[in-house]
Amino acid sequence: MSDAELVLRSTRVITPEGTRAASVTVAAGKITAVLPYDAPVPETARLEDLGDHVLLPGLVDTHVHVNDPGRTEWEGFWTATRAAAAGGITTLVDMPLNSLPPTTTVAHLRTKQQVAADKAHIDVGFWGGALPDNTKDLRPLHEAGVFGFKAFLSPSGVDEFPHLERGPLARTMAEIAAFDGLLIVHAEDPHLLASAPQRPGPRYADFLASRPRDAEDTAIAQLIREAKALDARVHVLHLSSSDALPMIAEARAEGVRVTVETCPHYLTLTAEEVPDGASEFKCCPPIREAANQDLLWQALADGTIDCVVTDHSPSTADLKTDDFATAWGGISGLQLSLAAVWTEARRRGHGLEDVVRWMSARTSGLVGLDDRKGAIAAGRDADFAVLAPDETFTVDPVALQHRNHVTAYAGRTLYGVVKSTWLRGQRIVADGEFTEPKGRLLTRTD
Repeated sequence: MSDAELVLRSTRVITPEGTRAASVTVAAGKITAVLPYDAPVPETARLEDLGDHVLLPGLVDTHVHVNDPGRTEWEGFWTATRAAAAGGITTLVDMPLNSLPPTTTVAHLRTKQQVAADKAHIDVGFWGGALPDNTKDLRPLHEAGVFGFKAFLSPSGVDEFPHLERGPLARTMAEIAAFDGLLIVHAEDPHLLASAPQRPGPRYADFLASRPRDAEDTAIAQLIREAKALDARVHVLHLSSSDALPMIAEARAEGVRVTVETCPHYLTLTAEEVPDGASEFKCCPPIREAANQDLLWQALADGTIDCVVTDHSPSTADLKTDDFATAWGGISGLQLSLAAVWTEARRRGHGLEDVVRWMSARTSGLVGLDDRKGAIAAGRDADFAVLAPDETFTVDPVALQHRNHVTAYAGRTLYGVVKSTWLRGQRIVADGEFTEPKGRLLTRTD
């Protein structure tokens, strides 16, 4: 402890071994030790006594659409990373689409990195994109340090990022499997979507009928078959349909290398409560019924679902029209994800240790950052969130840091107030006050 520059002391520190009173020592941006609460503080170190506030590892959000460059009126690295920091997130991985250009070549990756470099308040990594015509670019992107490759099995909503039909999916998966990369997939079957009833207008029930569970289930079954045949690593994005859970569990039991995420909005919002015309609740796949939500929570508890990520996908307010068929589909949740999940988790009898496992430990493990992120343990980056778990706040969209003040959580009272967020031992936000950007750009090869 003699080299410590900083000591954070709390009666409640969430560590891999459980929650306990502890003193966490930091030097050169790394955690050097987790010591007893009353361990002496060296003269070289500054003590931050957090009292009874909970010290937890900074969250790692592996599913964020920053949209920068190209659609910066929707979101940007400055605003997205401030929102993340305000919500206790210290690392995000940016999706390859909705920016222009999409991250589908090494040159496009370099463009995005240059844009992000001086705007990131937290650490930022990047996914690559898998398109029908860029198979040759996948290995170079992998070697350049992207964390994996995003693909759609149905139309993405933007013309510059087309989806993969069955043949291109097989070729893409085979190429990525050849270097043991990770393919992450928006899994909805385009043919079942096309044959579902399409009724434009403000009724949420009509929109829900247009994105049936069968579309998810069929696409996931196809993904599992291809992954099994190639021994490929695949990850199911934003799982909404609980009907797919048994086949996912069975595939894992057979040794298929498939992982699964879900999102705060599927865990905290229900179809029954979505007002007609309220397209701030629109996302694809959609928010489903309460009974479906109960099964998602059960799958989180038993490990069938690995992790929880935001799928933060904002747009300008004018694209959120009252017609669910034409409104932009995406929910802005970066700043609120921890509080939203914690509010529902505590109601269902889960603890903060569970939330940390779903939103930090397993997400960092998904992208291979678990030697640096995701836990309060010696050798990890000194990334922390300080949380008052029993304090509440009511969501005011104007108070949010992301660029457009549209949120499905408006007016909700949530538990869990983030008092401060720390990145590599430096406090980057406290009580709404931010430092200048201190984030680094991460690559898989660091």
